[in-house]
Amino acid sequence: MTRRVAVYGAGSWGTAFSLVLADAGCEVELWGRRAALVDAINETRANPDYLPQTKLPETVRATTDPAEAAHDADIAVLAVSAQSARALLEGWVGLWGSQTLFVSLMKGVELGTRKLMSEVIAETTGASADRIAVVSGPNLAAEIVARQPAASVVACVDESTAAVVQTACRTPYFRPYTNTDVIGCELGGAIKNVIALAVGVTDGMRLGDNAKAALVTRGLAEATRLGVAMGADPLTFAGLAGMGDLVATCSSALSRNHTFGAHLGKGLSVEEARAATTQTAEGVVSCKAVQSLAERYDVEMPITRAVVDIIHGGREAVRTVQELMGRAPKSEAASLRAAVAEQNSREH
Repeated sequence: MTRRVAVYGAGSWGTAFSLVLADAGCEVELWGRRAALVDAINETRANPDYLPQTKLPETVRATTDPAEAAHDADIAVLAVSAQSARALLEGWVGLWGSQTLFVSLMKGVELGTRKLMSEVIAETTGASADRIAVVSGPNLAAEIVARQPAASVVACVDESTAAVVQTACRTPYFRPYTNTDVIGCELGGAIKNVIALAVGVTDGMRLGDNAKAALVTRGLAEATRLGVAMGADPLTFAGLAGMGDLVATCSSALSRNHTFGAHLGKGLSVEEARAATTQTAEGVVSCKAVQSLAERYDVEMPITRAVVDIIHGGREAVRTVQELMGRAPKSEAASLRAAVAEQNSREH
């Protein structure tokens, strides 16, 4: 049976995932806001604004009509920005059937509500948790559309739903694994953007690979601590949605968040960095929401706080790095062990 999939968001990742779905045998309706871009995709089989060198399969068709995309869709994939998701979904209520599965490609936390994207989808569409999945992992769009090998995680509380989505996007070059830890996978995808901003700053300042390795490792510890406090499985952060995504985003020149941070490290202002990056760097806004979650759950996240201070507090990057290095010495694993012990006590 050929699955019909609606993909909402004609940016880099939405377009790349549309190609993956088509290569896996699905019929894809790709929704975009701008008529000129949609027309160009249909006429040239390429997305001129984001992936101009990539030819899309004939089974990918673009539209500006969200209802047309939703018609008879078995799966609705959301690849819009995290901060615009709620408003869009509220305007699209009633478009999908009662059995439609929702898949989030969004990697962020909603500012103000501190909601994960799966929670925003549930609240706006009325879909139950067993109809909502998230895809997260080291998925750089430019490499995926070149059909270079990649792996990812499809997370849903219902294993059968995760398996359906896994089948819908499995290709010879794209290998999805399943997981039931939605919280862990979503947090991994959101927090890695924040850590990538910090790594970008240090790279822009030419502080070296030791600094990068330290930030990646301690950033993973921050994500794990918050995840455990929120009920996630700590092992998730050692997998593709955790360490895998973190490494790719912090080390690749293709990463928007790393690029944005590098601009800041070179001395550009936030507005100048935003203009130079051109595409949305989710961590720029989500860092405030992640920091707010850390405060809610009383979890120490010094790298996240440093990113918030630089981007939203106007702090100098050099001074902020000095303050991070000057923090009181601690045991590396003590705080994580304490968090895991607290989780175990809650479960028993």
